[in-house]
Amino acid sequence: MAKSSGSNVRQTLARVTAAALTAALAATGTSAFAADGTGPAYTPLTAQGKVSKAEKFTASAGTAAAEDAQVNPLYGVDNNGDMWGYGLTGTGGLTAREKAGYGWNYARFITQADNDNDGAADGIWHVTDGNLYSWLDSAADDVKVGSGWNIYNRLFSAGSLGGAAADDLLARDADGVLWLYLGYGNGKVTSRYKVGSGWNAYTQLAGKGDLTGDGKDDIVAKDTSGVLWLYKGTGNYKAPFQSRTRIGGGWNIYNNLVSVGDIDVDGITDLIARDKDGALWLYKGTGNAAAPFQPRVKIGSSGWNTYRLMF
Repeated sequence: MAKSSGSNVRQTLARVTAAALTAALAATGTSAFAADGTGPAYTPLTAQGKVSKAEKFTASAGTAAAEDAQVNPLYGVDNNGDMWGYGLTGTGGLTAREKAGYGWNYARFITQADNDNDGAADGIWHVTDGNLYSWLDSAADDVKVGSGWNIYNRLFSAGSLGGAAADDLLARDADGVLWLYLGYGNGKVTSRYKVGSGWNAYTQLAGKGDLTGDGKDDIVAKDTSGVLWLYKGTGNYKAPFQSRTRIGGGWNIYNNLVSVGDIDVDGITDLIARDKDGALWLYKGTGNAAAPFQPRVKIGSSGWNTYRLMF
C-alpha cells in the first residue's frame, strides 16, 4: 500500500475538500494528491524489484566487499507528478518500470539516501515548497528536516563525503557556492559546511559512490562547454574534494546525468546519461581515476525525456 505524506507543503490546497480537489485535478488531467490533500504518496520498490546484497556478491563472482558501491533502483518523476521505479537486471540493464508514487508535482529535488550503510538506499530526501523532508522506507510519513531550501538550484546525495557511515547532501546556491550537509543516519542533517565557490560553471552534477577505487566517494561535473570533470573525494568534510581532473569533452549531448550507484553489480559506481532525444546511456565505472568510465552502452532507446526528475 502506498504511503501518504503528512507534510503540510500545500496549505492552500489543503483547505479545499478532498472531493473537490480530486475533481478539479481530474478535469485538468493532473494527478490527484492523497485523499487528505496534504501531500504525495511514496512506495519504494519491493525487494524483488532491485538486486539484493546476496545477489550482488554472486553477480560479481565473489569479488564484492561491504564497502563496494551502493546497489539501488533508478526512479523518475514525470510531468504528471507520478513516480516510477526501475529495478536492476544484474547485468547492466533495467527492469520494466513500476509505479512508486504520485502527487510529486511540487517536488523540486528528490535524491536517494543510504542511512544505515548497508549498501542500498533506505529512504529519500526531497525539497518541496522550499522545505527539506526525509522519508525513510520504513516510515509511514515523511518528516520535515528544515526550511529555506529554495535558495538552492541543485541538490543531491553523492554518498558519504564526510567519512562517516551515512549518506550526506550536497547543495548549490544561486551564487555558485557548494554546501555540504552531513547525514546523521536518521534522515536529519547537520548545519552546512561551505565546500567552495564557482560551481555555477557547471550545468550538471552527479555521483553516488567511489569512482576511483580509493574507497572515498567522488562526484563528476559537466561544464557549459560540455567537458566532464572528476572531483575525487578526500573523506574530509572540511575539504571533501581534491582539485578537478578532466574526463573528456562532448558531454553537452546529454541533458541529464544521474548516478544511483552500481548498475551492473560489479562493485564499481556507474553513471547514467540521458541524451536530448530521450535515450538512456550507461557509463560503467572502471575504478581508475585516469579513465573512470568505459565506453557508453544504450540501456533505453527513447522516452526518458518524460521524466523531469531522475534519481
